Amino acid sequence: MIFAGSLSVNAATAKTGSQALAAAATVSFVQEETAPAQTDKGFHQELKERFVEGGPGFMGVVLLCLILGLAIAIERIIYLNLSTTNTEKLAQEVEDALNSGGIEAAKEVCRNTKGPVASIYYQGLDRANEDIDMAEKAVVAYGGVQMGQLEKNVSWLSLFIAVAPMLGFMGTVIGMIIAFDKIQAAGDMNPSLVAGGIKVALLTTVFGLIVAIILQVFYNYIIAKIDSIVNSMEDASITLIDMLYDFKQKNKI
Repeated sequence: MIFAGSLSVNAATAKTGSQALAAAATVSFVQEETAPAQTDKGFHQELKERFVEGGPGFMGVVLLCLILGLAIAIERIIYLNLSTTNTEKLAQEVEDALNSGGIEAAKEVCRNTKGPVASIYYQGLDRANEDIDMAEKAVVAYGGVQMGQLEKNVSWLSLFIAVAPMLGFMGTVIGMIIAFDKIQAAGDMNPSLVAGGIKVALLTTVFGLIVAIILQVFYNYIIAKIDSIVNSMEDASITLIDMLYDFKQKNKI
């Protein structure tokens, strides 16, 4: 009887323990499923929260620098890509038109071609009836005008690259000052006050550096594109002067 009673008690205890383990496992599984849903906010949500934590004042100005800088960069990239021409093909077409139809035929080819290289060709051909020196001066002068058009608004892009991290650093300094003011008002060195102030201060620096890095990439691409077009313009100027010289020698102009 005693032995049977102890067996029944042990069985009941074992059953209760197994039920407890099953319940604990179920709770743990549910927590593991819900935990990622609570912590996984997504990149955009995390970025918004960090932006708000940094303060609307300096963060808004840094964001404005990014928007204006990207607008200028996109406009310059589109303009430079439209200004790019196949200079070798254009030079061959102008030379063929010059030999077959004369100055007016070559000018017509330039009028139908977009880009600064075609404009330089046109200006040189427009002075073809004058001395070679006059045509060369016209090409050089108009090349400077076209170079100014290529570099238009690029200085604003470099300004935003310099201003964005400076604004971030200024926000950091001001945030540190605010943090120390809170410590002074509280009368003790509370770690939460210091940590919160430093966190907000550093967020402005991070966003300022991110903006500067993004705009710097676009700036370097634009400068490289401008250098490439300017080199094409210089080569085209030399080629055009040689064309005009040969044309004058053949036709005794």
